[in-house]
Amino acid sequence: MRPVATLLRAATLIVFATTASAQERGSVTNLPLPRYVSLKAAEGNVRRGPSLTHRIDWVFKRRDMPLEITAEHGHWRRVRDRDGVGGWVHYSLLSGTRHVLIEQDMLPLYQRADSSTPIMARLELGVVARLGKCSATWCRVTSSGYKGWTPKDALWGVKPEEIRE
Repeated sequence: MRPVATLLRAATLIVFATTASAQERGSVTNLPLPRYVSLKAAEGNVRRGPSLTHRIDWVFKRRDMPLEITAEHGHWRRVRDRDGVGGWVHYSLLSGTRHVLIEQDMLPLYQRADSSTPIMARLELGVVARLGKCSATWCRVTSSGYKGWTPKDALWGVKPEEIRE
């Protein structure tokens, strides 16, 4: 019986490790990591480390750009963009208002979460849109006064399993 007990313990540890990583929380905010936010400012310095003494590696220059927070340290958040480029940004430059990046050229916005409904508009590749409700496979987005539903898998800045009311 000892080998079975050992296997059960090993399986329990694997399940625990998977659950623990799925529920990782920020040490400062206690919010889930990773999580999506957007750039509040028109420009945001991206630093090599979490302080003003660290070198600025580049500057994000797109208000509302969706970013993914991967770590927290004091007033600093380690973020990355859609291309995986990132660094440390001061939390005051970030907003909890969610935006997404359109990843398909001429992406149709449907009247409802159903591809057989009328198309309200089409969004170009790279457009930043405000994120609204999301079901398992569809999200409602707003951009330049146009509103509609689009398949979730054509967006960056929302998790595949994420449901938003």
